[in-house]
Amino acid sequence: MKILAIDSSGLTASCAVLSDGIITAEYTTDYAKTHSQTLLPMIDEIVRMTELDLKELDAVAVAQGPGSFTGLRIGAATAKGLCMAINKPVIPVPTVDGLAYNLAGCGDIICPLMNARRSETYTGIYEFKNGEMNIIKPQCVLPLSAIIGEINDIGRPAVFLGDGVEEFLSAIKETAKVPFNIAPPHLKRQRAGSVAALGERLFSRGETVDATDFAPVYLRLSQAEREKLEKERALQDSGSKPKGAVS
Repeated sequence: MKILAIDSSGLTASCAVLSDGIITAEYTTDYAKTHSQTLLPMIDEIVRMTELDLKELDAVAVAQGPGSFTGLRIGAATAKGLCMAINKPVIPVPTVDGLAYNLAGCGDIICPLMNARRSETYTGIYEFKNGEMNIIKPQCVLPLSAIIGEINDIGRPAVFLGDGVEEFLSAIKETAKVPFNIAPPHLKRQRAGSVAALGERLFSRGETVDATDFAPVYLRLSQAEREKLEKERALQDSGSKPKGAVS
């Protein structure tokens, strides 16, 4: 089995190739360049270095979201284009699940924290039992205080990871009532290797979609959509009608 994996959901851009249970290549960057600049050249490089024929792929696994709206669209477009060209399926991997999979085998509660801005985080709660990932709380968007409250209620030691850790660390220290650790640098942020490994399991369960049907999962409206709704509500509250409206 050969899977190409892509994660452009956050600050990092990452791609990897998994071949018969082995990560034969992984390329990850977290630098001041857009994913549109880095992702395709990175994929091209690992394909060249591993002498991979894309037609040999069984599927492309991609971080489906949540995350950066622009990053998710770039990853989705890349995965869809590749899969349509080679007539292979897409494996949608929930972003927060893939991030938690960085810590496969960890005995503590795992809580990814992605900075969703507006004092919120894309997060979830996970644990590993008998080699399998158990989802205690599915990925969602919440204020930090809400997810820390749930961690406190569980009452077990926790490990935090994700690009939200630096943003929320002071608040975590102030509000967490359980022992906790922060994942080390090589495991703290998104890695396509984890998307590939989790994607392989999803593929074995038949959890794939046709490339034409694949779409990112955002969990909340974009800023432009929120602003549009706010304007529409303001118009309704004032009793006004949008310009050009007909009675």
